[in-house]
Amino acid sequence: MLVLAAILGRAPAFAGEGQFEPLSIVTATGAHPFSVEVMRTPPELEKGLMFRTSMPADRGMLFDFHSEQSVMMWMKNTYIPLDMIFMDKTGKVVGIVANAKPMSEQILSVLAPTYAVLELNGGEAAKIGLKLGDKINHPIFSP
Repeated sequence: MLVLAAILGRAPAFAGEGQFEPLSIVTATGAHPFSVEVMRTPPELEKGLMFRTSMPADRGMLFDFHSEQSVMMWMKNTYIPLDMIFMDKTGKVVGIVANAKPMSEQILSVLAPTYAVLELNGGEAAKIGLKLGDKINHPIFSP
């Protein structure tokens, strides 16, 4: 079980600092393109969007856990509300946590095994009509 923890003593990070990769979310309303930073290493997975004060509407952060597992997230040191989209190894949406409260230490999780989590600005999942079973397209997912 992975718990994303705060990293203390690091300089604040700002939106747009990383390298971006294309990702699309396919819902009943069509395909929705985003540019995402992909977190793959333990330090990247721990830090995530902490300390950022904004994120453009077409951006997001994808957490690649490399295997299906129970994943627990939190919003400590995260200043913007986020939608957390939990996916299996094929990119199918298995859980959604909408509008996670900034700065909260509440553990956020879903019951289904999770391969990756996509964080978008709070309210974005509802805006594009995202539902359980919808598909996320990115190279980390197997067909």
